[in-house]
Amino acid sequence: MKFNKFNTVIFIGFLAIVGVIIMQLFLLNQAYVFEKRDTEDKIHFALQDVVEKIYQDNNSEMPVGNLIKKVSANYFIVNVNDVFENRILEHYLKTEFEKVKLELDFEYAIYDCSSESMVYGNYISIDGKPSKMCADCFSKNTDLTYYFAIRFPNLKQSYFTSLSQYWVFTGVLFLVLIIYVYSVFLMLQQKRYTELQKDFINNMTHEFKTPLASILIASNYANSQNEIKDNPKLSKYIQIIINQSNKLNQHIEKILYVAKTDSNQIVLEKSKVDVNAILELVKENIVLKHHKEIQVEVLIAKQFYISADEFHFYNLIYNVIDNAVKYSENEVKIQINAIESVKGLTLEFTDHGIGIPEKDLPFVFDKFYRVARQDNKDIEGFGIGLSYVKRVCEWHKWQVSVKNNEAGGITVSIQINKNDYE
Repeated sequence: MKFNKFNTVIFIGFLAIVGVIIMQLFLLNQAYVFEKRDTEDKIHFALQDVVEKIYQDNNSEMPVGNLIKKVSANYFIVNVNDVFENRILEHYLKTEFEKVKLELDFEYAIYDCSSESMVYGNYISIDGKPSKMCADCFSKNTDLTYYFAIRFPNLKQSYFTSLSQYWVFTGVLFLVLIIYVYSVFLMLQQKRYTELQKDFINNMTHEFKTPLASILIASNYANSQNEIKDNPKLSKYIQIIINQSNKLNQHIEKILYVAKTDSNQIVLEKSKVDVNAILELVKENIVLKHHKEIQVEVLIAKQFYISADEFHFYNLIYNVIDNAVKYSENEVKIQINAIESVKGLTLEFTDHGIGIPEKDLPFVFDKFYRVARQDNKDIEGFGIGLSYVKRVCEWHKWQVSVKNNEAGGITVSIQINKNDYE
């Protein structure tokens, strides 16, 4: 897959989340090791104090050396090497575990010399609930004489319980990673569909333009022949073919503009543009296009020059005026004015048409959005004219807005930056 900015951002985001999760797992492991070591230290110190108290009760000297042996993670053997009572041992165990705040269930068994077997002592539950002993869990040690064994059946579960917050954070991070991966998958899939759509539009429009160009060439040639000129009916039909072909060609061009802008293929070629000359050219072409009375008044006395892409600036003006004609009634009157201010040059296009309903006003620059007209629901076009106007303004870093006039119709304002005009 070819890497671009989009793919790079996704890849970096993925690496960041994976890195955070790895760090969280590392912290979780460290917390587990620390919790295990801390619990084992508490057990060892508590059992050491229990042995000391037994020797104190017997007025015996405590031998040197480690009397506590860890058999497994939750099983310990304590070599007392002196006589002790079951009742006293249980009291000391409870007391010492409480001192070190070791809140764990435990069970213990004492080695009986007479029977040479482990005699079960008791099961101590932290919540007071009775529980059954595990008699097979205690094994005899032939090397010791006076000793007891203690077992913590829920020790491993306590480690995971004490790390509940870490587990929650880790689970949330895994959930975020899953959502992120799924979102990226959807975006890549959508990106692929969008690219296929753009390729389809580009290919289809180019396929349409080839035969359309042939039709226009043939129609214009036929229209210049004397046999056609002398026959009013044939001349009318040829003119219809030419007009409709030109209209279809304009629609194809608009679709191509949309496809190019979506794929960021537009490159502005700015030059010094005569605003007044462009307005007059658009005015002439609009009058030729529409078969009704159109009055376009250019109320600009001063000559203005701007820095812009002449091709797109012409199309911008053309689309604004063409849209005003579409949404006007039989008599079309459009006024174009220019206002200078500290912010720049503002071109205002005011028509006296039917206006735009307030509910539609915020969406008129959206792609494919069309405002319904009472006298004709099937308005010509695809709803991309004003969307294209907004795109051109964005490319030039200009501002475009629209508002309804009190006397009827709308005013489209295009504010050109101070640095872009003379």
